[in-house]
Amino acid sequence: MSIAAQPTVQPAAKTAPKEKGWFASNWGLLAAIAVLIIILMLPTPAGLPVAGHRMLAILAFAVILWMTEAVDYAVSAILIAALMAFLLGLAPSVADPKVLLGTSRALTMAFGGFANTALVLVAAALFLAAAMTATGLDKRIALNILSRVGVETRNVVIGTILVGFVIAFMVPSTTARVACLVPITLGIIAAFGVDKRGAFASMLMIVTVQTASIWNVGIKTAAAQNMVAIGFIEKTFNRTITWGEWLIAAAPFGVLMSIALYFVMTRMMPPEVKQVPGGLEGVRKSLAELGPMKASEKKLLALSLILIGFWATEGILHKFDTSTTTITAVALMFMPGIGIMTWKEAQPKIPWGTVILFGIGISLGTALLQTQAATWLANIVVTEFGLKNATALFILGTMSLFLVVIHLGFASATALASAMIPIVIAVLKSVATPGINIIGMTMVLQFVVSFGFILVVNAPQNMVAYGTDTFHARDFVRTGLVLTVIALVLVMVLGATYWHWLGYV
Repeated sequence: MSIAAQPTVQPAAKTAPKEKGWFASNWGLLAAIAVLIIILMLPTPAGLPVAGHRMLAILAFAVILWMTEAVDYAVSAILIAALMAFLLGLAPSVADPKVLLGTSRALTMAFGGFANTALVLVAAALFLAAAMTATGLDKRIALNILSRVGVETRNVVIGTILVGFVIAFMVPSTTARVACLVPITLGIIAAFGVDKRGAFASMLMIVTVQTASIWNVGIKTAAAQNMVAIGFIEKTFNRTITWGEWLIAAAPFGVLMSIALYFVMTRMMPPEVKQVPGGLEGVRKSLAELGPMKASEKKLLALSLILIGFWATEGILHKFDTSTTTITAVALMFMPGIGIMTWKEAQPKIPWGTVILFGIGISLGTALLQTQAATWLANIVVTEFGLKNATALFILGTMSLFLVVIHLGFASATALASAMIPIVIAVLKSVATPGINIIGMTMVLQFVVSFGFILVVNAPQNMVAYGTDTFHARDFVRTGLVLTVIALVLVMVLGATYWHWLGYV
């Protein structure tokens, strides 16, 4: 039969996806409201102020919203602020129970996080990330590193980890970093000519995203959740942790975890190819397509290197804090004559919802501390887990395991830090262990907050990589479980040695 005479086969009509019912679409919000009401109706426990009782109800409401992703994170922040304004405003003041706090003062408390210097750093970091993307400097740095690692698959894996490490210094936004690196990783996979769902492609994409999570721990400015912890530390203790102090404490963990990542991924997901002719040329071709370095890229690179220099020498050569130097760099970025980007170009690239969530998250945690709700919860944790007179290492191990388990229900480390770090601080203040460094232990436990290694839904950057359809969620889980166990072992080993010598544990 000739081709012309062959019968045509009509494609089957696609069935339109069935729309979810109202209840199915909003069950998370309904559950949050139900739990909020139930907790509010319970009698106020002895020793807990009414305002603290209401803050616990708001915390439960927030956690359910964040865990179920019932509404957008920015919307959840506005809901939390409104609840704080009304429920705290109509509660007796903690300082003077004879008078109501008042909605005006409660609203000021709800938006108090926006006056935190850590918020300034997060917002400024988002502008820097936008500039990196707009100029293409992030892509140029990544391609330059990859063009030098060779065509063997193991070298490409090492190069991918190295790219993630370098970009973590330059782009202080995890999602932006991964969004920049994912197209590059896809280009490398295409250059190797392998199946997009094959072992090499899956392994390389997971390496890309897990490297970002690892260096969220290693570098203070690499992730917003670190700024949440810093914000609480500054608010509670009137002290901060400099960029250099954080790097000295966390970099060894980042280096050791990066090495572990290489061996875990290449052993658990061995690539089906050893090397490929033309792979290196493909990367170099992409680099050549970028053309010569633009003036905007040169200016941004110079500004970024100077900024990193200021971050690294904070408290050593000068007394300018990280937030101040970063916002100054952003201001220079918009100055006529320097002109890296305009406000009109920057504005649509900034995830303003992140800024809103961050500010309200800081307010939520601060209110938990101010209303004694965090202290009340901490006392329960200390009693139930036997932490009152426990060693610093036992406290570290118990709290680390607790944070890893509870992270399974969160899709944002920023939200997790907002909810848990105030409780961590309160727990550490409640124990009777002599000589415990509360600030140091809070920093180390904040490292654990970034352990979003297990589930794809544990972090936005995981979802960005998963959207490429290059790996199965089960591969992410099985390799992520091994990485999490290694990370917890490292926390305990470093807690007993390096961090103990530094005086943090």
